[in-house]
Amino acid sequence: MFVPNLLIALREGLEASLVVGILVAYLVKCGRRDVLPKMWLGVAIAAAIPLLLGIVLTWGPKTLTFQAQEILGGSLSLVAVALTTGMIFWMSTHARSMKSHLESELDRSLRRRGSGWGIVLIAMLAVGREGVETALILWATVKSSIENSIWASTAGIVVGFAVAIALGVLIYRGALRLNLGRFFTWTGAFLVLVAAGITAYGIGDLQEASVLPGWGHLAWDYSALVGSATSPVYWLYTIGNAMFQVNAQPTVLQVIAWLLYAIPVGILFRNRTRPRRSSARSAGNGSAGRESEPRPAAVETAATPAPAVVA
Repeated sequence: MFVPNLLIALREGLEASLVVGILVAYLVKCGRRDVLPKMWLGVAIAAAIPLLLGIVLTWGPKTLTFQAQEILGGSLSLVAVALTTGMIFWMSTHARSMKSHLESELDRSLRRRGSGWGIVLIAMLAVGREGVETALILWATVKSSIENSIWASTAGIVVGFAVAIALGVLIYRGALRLNLGRFFTWTGAFLVLVAAGITAYGIGDLQEASVLPGWGHLAWDYSALVGSATSPVYWLYTIGNAMFQVNAQPTVLQVIAWLLYAIPVGILFRNRTRPRRSSARSAGNGSAGRESEPRPAAVETAATPAPAVVA
């Protein structure tokens, strides 16, 4: 569980770091350093909400019956998939406008509320959305893995967030330039596969709770090929299960659910992120338009450099 949790935490943490960087840069640009403590208060509240959610999801259902636990687990897995899918497509289409949207919200808040307390709410909502999505998807990946190693999972989350914060600081200070468009494209593709596996797992939970039919009707059974814990195949299977919820004994409905999610979402994601061929020609040299990747929308400040956000 180390690698998948690291990648998920890295992606979501970097996105949150960029949001914080935009907020800080704009407040500095406007000469409103006095409201920075309120902004950090909103960020702190936003960070506490997913932590509390993770605690509730981990220890709260233990008092429920087995059927209730499976219903809750399956339902929340599908909710996590829906939120993650929405986040993936939102970033693919709105990343360029994220800077201008946040700045307009900040400007409106500063004008209407001289004390700047509205900044707390803006920071809390902007960062908290990422936190709740991250908490749900991380919880779902850990729950659906056959190897629920709490230490490996925790280490992956901590390292992922630590790297994300470090990258966010370096980008803000202008010491690092990343092709964020490519980063979010590759991690988005990874999350599509992760979400497809969680979809199948959530369906399995609901089948086991007798909410959906077909539990025990296997599409195939390759468990004999997995072998013992000393087999290389077993370790490959464990890695596949940890990252993409690969299942050696899926039900027919689980396979159908995986296909119904992975194929259309994968195609839509590919179409949204595929570089478009420019039809325009250069007036100076008459050269044909070339395939171009989205360009970063730089965040300009008067005294402080800020991150570039790339769709």
